[in-house]
Amino acid sequence: MSKPVLSVDMVVKHFGKTIAVNGISLDIRENEFFALLGPSGCGKTTLLRMIAGFEAPDSGVIRLDERDITRDAPEKRPLNLMFQSYALFPHMTVWQNLAYGLEMEGLPRGEIATRVDDMLTTTDLTALAGRKPAELSGGQKQRVALARALIKRPKVLLLDEPLGALDKKLREKMQLELKRLQSEVGITFIIVTHDQEEALVMADRIAVLRDGNILQCGTPQEIYEQPANRFVAGFIGMMNFIDGEIGTDALFRAGGQALACDLHGLKRNAPAVLAVRPENIRLVSDGTGIAGTVVDVAYHGLDRQLYVKTALSPAPLQVRVAAAGPEEAAARTGASVSLGLNAAACRLFQE
Repeated sequence: MSKPVLSVDMVVKHFGKTIAVNGISLDIRENEFFALLGPSGCGKTTLLRMIAGFEAPDSGVIRLDERDITRDAPEKRPLNLMFQSYALFPHMTVWQNLAYGLEMEGLPRGEIATRVDDMLTTTDLTALAGRKPAELSGGQKQRVALARALIKRPKVLLLDEPLGALDKKLREKMQLELKRLQSEVGITFIIVTHDQEEALVMADRIAVLRDGNILQCGTPQEIYEQPANRFVAGFIGMMNFIDGEIGTDALFRAGGQALACDLHGLKRNAPAVLAVRPENIRLVSDGTGIAGTVVDVAYHGLDRQLYVKTALSPAPLQVRVAAAGPEEAAARTGASVSLGLNAAACRLFQE
């Protein structure tokens, strides 16, 4: 494993009596796309601002390439921060916006021209070089802001909710565009987002934050399939939660049903919560499953989300089925169905 390009070691930040960041430690690797994910107020933006140098930690150390930068001024750090607002100069063309930072560094005109033209090509902005920000769409402005941040060749690029101002379709397109550009330019990206789908699509690794703490850090697949606790399970994707109890026989019981699940070291003869995703519940036709009644159906194009009332839980279970296929007849309100749970994909939590 490569050594980290950026290390955060037991960093703490208070705002009055509020602990915004509570002793966070993490290592971010070279050329990695890393996401800080969590709800509003979880500390992710404060952590990003401390990495950028706009906030000073109360304690802890931040290192870049093993050098302590904790007290360095923002302009002394080989980092660049891209804001959600983009903050483009309205009186300058796209070309001039990209050149401005290099001019402030005092680079020769020839080198500036070469680097600007190369970056325009990389970000597919060459045809827009002579336009001003008012003549650009939201997605084009986003690319210009990204190009301006990248052209200074920072060691790490910090992105604070960079896609929040875009509509859904453009945001989805730009997620893939950001991932492509990060791979091409070979720079470490750290993105702050509250959008779990955005983090799953773009990031190599995700840190899920809550109340100033990292609850879990791992690949998107690890976070989605093996959530560390109930909060992470509910925050990432759609999840069914079933309250019950683990018996002395190591079976999980709820609503008169007994299910064999991996206990992961949990206590027996104690309350527990079973978490199962909609795609891990199937319709069974042999009558051996859990009886239920479809109380609502949501159409999503390629699939349908069934809401099935069972004895397992007061809330209907969400079940994902193909929109066209053998399960289609059951995908109607009022239908009686039988459900089977994929025990290997279920998670149990005790809190």
